[in-house]
Amino acid sequence: MTATRISVKEAYARVETGKALLVCAYDSEEKFNQYRLSRAISLGEFASRLAAISKTRELIFYCA
Repeated sequence: MTATRISVKEAYARVETGKALLVCAYDSEEKFNQYRLSRAISLGEFASRLAAISKTRELIFYCA
C-alpha cells in the first residue's frame, strides 16, 4: 500500500468518525506537545499500541 495525501478536511472527518487513527510523526514528546492536533496520539503511544491496532485501521501521520 502506498501513502496518499488527503486534505485536512478529509483527515478530520475520518478521525472524527473513528475510521482513522491520527498520529503525530515527531519522535520528540516536546514537539508532539507543541504541534498536537485534536485527537492525535504521539509516535511513542502509537508504538506502544501497535500490537493492538487492527491491521485494517487507517493511519494518518502528520507533522507540522
